[in-house]
Amino acid sequence: MRIYTKRGDDGTTGLLFGGRVQKSAKRIELNGAVDEAQAALGMARAELERGSDLHELVVSLERDLWVLMAEVATAPANRKKLVPGQSAVTEGMVAALEARIDELSERTTMPTEFVVPGENRSSAALDVARTSVRRAERTAVSLPMPGSLVVPYLNRLSDLVWTMARVAEGEGHRTARTNPRSPRAKEG
Repeated sequence: MRIYTKRGDDGTTGLLFGGRVQKSAKRIELNGAVDEAQAALGMARAELERGSDLHELVVSLERDLWVLMAEVATAPANRKKLVPGQSAVTEGMVAALEARIDELSERTTMPTEFVVPGENRSSAALDVARTSVRRAERTAVSLPMPGSLVVPYLNRLSDLVWTMARVAEGEGHRTARTNPRSPRAKEG
């Protein structure tokens, strides 16, 4: 099996259920951003303890993103072919993210200020993943998808990954104001 098709050599790419669009199309840009977010989540998962609750949650989120990408890769005329939960984001998927945020928020005291990333490798990797999800969300809001839950899903996913990073830190949240940076040395 070859991984190249030669069909994209003209600067276009195929959509789910048929059709082709320019590789620079907004929906392809969005799927690229989601693909990057999924890869960043994979890097974060590699830093988490295998089999832990956070590790398994990341696997679940990575799988959900395949559903989201299928929806994005479908032309509006073919939306009727989408299958909820398999190729289209559902209200249940969004609600599940909200439930996990609530559940994880009870595990540690959540900071109320900006957090300085990098307390440990797993929390830092989750913060990188969160920024990738946020970029995907910013791209999604510019793509009209009537009836779609892609934007709310990405919004809640960003919140969930932030919460996961705080849980991964434990109680050692370093915030911008509570741990001020060193004063600058006087010049000259």
